Amino acid sequence: MNKERIVEQFRSVETSDLFARADQVRKQYCGEAVHLRGIIEFSNYCGQNCLYCGLRQGNEKVARYRMTFDEIVLNARRAVELGIPTIVLQSGEDLFYHVDDFCRMIHEIKKFNIAITLSIGERPKEDYRKLKEAGADRYLLRFETSDEKLYARLRPGHLFSERLQCLHWLKELGYQVGSGIMVGLPGQTPESIADDILLFRSLELDMIGIGPFLPHPNTPLAGDKDVKIETVLKVIALTRIITCDAHIPATTAVGTLDAQGRQKALACGANIIMPNITPMQYRKFYEIYPDKICLSEDASTCRKCVEKMILAAGRKIGIGFGHTLKK
Repeated sequence: MNKERIVEQFRSVETSDLFARADQVRKQYCGEAVHLRGIIEFSNYCGQNCLYCGLRQGNEKVARYRMTFDEIVLNARRAVELGIPTIVLQSGEDLFYHVDDFCRMIHEIKKFNIAITLSIGERPKEDYRKLKEAGADRYLLRFETSDEKLYARLRPGHLFSERLQCLHWLKELGYQVGSGIMVGLPGQTPESIADDILLFRSLELDMIGIGPFLPHPNTPLAGDKDVKIETVLKVIALTRIITCDAHIPATTAVGTLDAQGRQKALACGANIIMPNITPMQYRKFYEIYPDKICLSEDASTCRKCVEKMILAAGRKIGIGFGHTLKK
């Protein structure tokens, strides 16, 4: 599918055939399994000022926190106890944690026989190398938009080429690499979304996250409107059709946008769900976007809810680490 065809499909009001095709591609390349990846949001400090993010350094209304080494390791063990074979260690771009601290943490967590995804932003190549050697399996670094002008406006002081360089380093170092975009960003066009999807394919990403832009009241984009769920689902479906075997999550953000959002995403190409296992005392402060779901559910409750959702969709819980499907 070329760029013109992607734009045509994206603009179409008819979605049933698109979603059915995406679901069929998912069955063919990924099977019926839905893999679980538990998110531990260990710090909401961030040194960046991205216009769309509630964790931006300029937001003085957010209560900041950092989890300790022991807290993070304990939560990783909790994931194993809940039958979650992969964790995602996620934070703002917080340089408080030195790379050597992360390496010690990874070394301890790997003793639990668990896969580790890091989502900690842009770092020097040597840091990425050390983290991989310590045992990190995957790295998630979303670029949000491949439109270079829009990227520069939304992330002041940064260039899209710098983000792309980091993604190439991660691939070179042998990580399973994830990236993704937000749908509905102010200034985004169908053409730029088509470019994003084609870039997913050319990067041969192992995981691709597609989520809605949800304007945070304490950011410069507070006045912008939420995107419609059908628009986000179109991008998920097109991404599945074009990338075939990439892991695609039904994100918490999609569930925040629409009460049945995650279920709908599972029906049009998604094959991952990421239950939140962040400790309850911190969870409400990791507010990238407002009104996030599952803030009042502890890790055990969230795990049971997700399993029920997957089984109700006629799918099954994935067994094993859910590593890349790339051959």
